[in-house]
Amino acid sequence: MTKTILITGATDGIGLETAKMIAPSGHTLLLHGRNANKLSEAAEAVCSISGAGEIKTYRADLSILSNVRTLAAEVQEGFESIDVLINNAGVFKLTNPLTDEGYDARFIVNVVAPYLLTKTLLPALGDQGRVVNLSSAAQSPVDVRGFLNKRTFSDGEAYAQSKLALIMWSVEMVRVLDANGPMIVAVNPASFLGSKMVKEAYGREGNDLRIGADILTRAALSEEFMNASGRYYDNDRKSFAQPHPDALDTAKNKRLIEAIENLVS
Repeated sequence: MTKTILITGATDGIGLETAKMIAPSGHTLLLHGRNANKLSEAAEAVCSISGAGEIKTYRADLSILSNVRTLAAEVQEGFESIDVLINNAGVFKLTNPLTDEGYDARFIVNVVAPYLLTKTLLPALGDQGRVVNLSSAAQSPVDVRGFLNKRTFSDGEAYAQSKLALIMWSVEMVRVLDANGPMIVAVNPASFLGSKMVKEAYGREGNDLRIGADILTRAALSEEFMNASGRYYDNDRKSFAQPHPDALDTAKNKRLIEAIENLVS
């Protein structure tokens, strides 16, 4: 049975490779991107794959929360149900790392936007859907107070904190929803893959992007991840693993969720 799958950040890198990997199975793919030309090119590339099903595109800047809400509304307007949401979009380095409100845009894009998109789409995902959150092996304790007080973080700090925060809200959302929500899993797709982000951060080409696309495809569709809700998969180890201890601290997870909720409301 074909599924409806929304992939954020699908115009290049792991997001685009994942769309290409899923396409031959005929699933309906909803591709998100920030740049209209890149989005059109990505859709054309995926459509050209033999066996590809329906392809829809959605343009939104995830550093602007009103854009995130519009994205969710447009998806819900076109589709009554969503089988899979892959929160792949993320940033490491920005010329101007601050939003108009003075918050770190990397934290907004990597943490707050996927939280808001997921929460808004929960009715469409139901209790049979799946949410795959793209995390990383880079995980550092989250300075929630510093973020709320608009502290400026280095690229590495913002990235590592945001990737742990993504796991933290994944775990907490699963705890709160219990059996009434979708399967939510955080995945490290593998370190040093050849994405634009890795090239910007480390000045190296990186490894085959299909390594990451493969695990995201499996997380989205395979029985292997049927009972993975609230867990963390480390593709460097090729297994489920323990994330940073903070992600297992319910009190810290609650504080993070409260901060995100205050921001989005």
